[in-house]
Amino acid sequence: MWNQALTTLLPAGVRTGRLELTFADGSTQIFGPGGAPDVGVTLHDPDLPRKVLRQPDLAMGEAYTGGRLTIRNDDVRGFLAFALRNARGRKAPWPLAQVASLWKQAKSWAIWNHIGVARKNVAHHYDISPELYDLFLGATKQYTCAYFRRPDMTLEEAQAAKMAHIGGKLLLRPGMRVLDIGCGFGTLALTLARDHGVEVTGITLSEVQLAEAQRRAREAGLEGQVAFRLQDYRTVTETYDRVVSVGMMEHVGLPHLRTYFQKVADLMPKDGVALIHYIGRWSPPDTISPWFDKYIFPGAYCPPISQALRAVEKTGMILSDLEVWRGHYERTLQEWLKRFDANIDRVRQMHDDRFIRMWRYYLQSAEMGFAEGHLVIHQLQLAKARVTVPMTRDYLYPARNS
Repeated sequence: MWNQALTTLLPAGVRTGRLELTFADGSTQIFGPGGAPDVGVTLHDPDLPRKVLRQPDLAMGEAYTGGRLTIRNDDVRGFLAFALRNARGRKAPWPLAQVASLWKQAKSWAIWNHIGVARKNVAHHYDISPELYDLFLGATKQYTCAYFRRPDMTLEEAQAAKMAHIGGKLLLRPGMRVLDIGCGFGTLALTLARDHGVEVTGITLSEVQLAEAQRRAREAGLEGQVAFRLQDYRTVTETYDRVVSVGMMEHVGLPHLRTYFQKVADLMPKDGVALIHYIGRWSPPDTISPWFDKYIFPGAYCPPISQALRAVEKTGMILSDLEVWRGHYERTLQEWLKRFDANIDRVRQMHDDRFIRMWRYYLQSAEMGFAEGHLVIHQLQLAKARVTVPMTRDYLYPARNS
């Protein structure tokens, strides 16, 4: 019955590409007009059609991870491109669309990441084997989008370019005090301290990241200039000349956006500047993938610029610059997967096959979320006063103006 229901619905939904679908009973059907993406999918679980019809994103991710769904040549990118392209522009009938919109709004506002939940969510993803991140993040060990100013850049060069770009936007001067919210493994904090002569406090909710950051500060001889703490941003009370947050705001949750931006404003003096770098979307508000929420980043929410700015507007801060990064995270994720696969034997010594399938599916589905979906990187430069940030971006590119 469920096989028939799925094969009845698929023809209307497949408008591009070709899907060869094999069911658990061995029967095969082909859908779509042909051309790329041309994908083959085998459902090994007879109950999978029912699950796919109920919750397609969650069911397919779980089935792939568990080995109950296989893809011809393990072409996860092609499979996800096929799914996303055929979902693009599809509109449900008015009553169903209204119900779906209300449900998504309710779910978004239900993400109450209070301090205890926020720490638990961070631990779910980050407090795993530290060596795993060494294997695919590269020497800079930054778990955020790199900045490929030139197409021939290595991952390390692009991560260094990102940090230099952020340092320029923060308008740093020696002796300034900087707060890094969500400091990760400490690379940005250490780099800003070394390159700009500033004092940096990095805060994180990950015990693994904290230990790594503190170790790296000791090895760099920067303990007197950089401090790392296990702390939620909401409990910070000191004042800082600059605030930077890279790849953390998407973990705040929609109900806490106003609290987050207000805290950034409250932490800075009148001439303060903040740089907020996060995963947003260029579509109307929507929830993240249910599979991502359950297995990768619980409690995450990627707001469109309209929601982010609505929260900023209520703080009194000025949006002094908005930058949209297109194409950079796709390339970053591709580089991470290459390194993950190159070190797969070592990964197998630490984790089982299910974890490996989950991680590879995560990296490729995230890549396709940027390449084919609605995800994008936003950088907000926020100031407390109109005159703190120069009127043009010339200050970011001094070599061009010399």
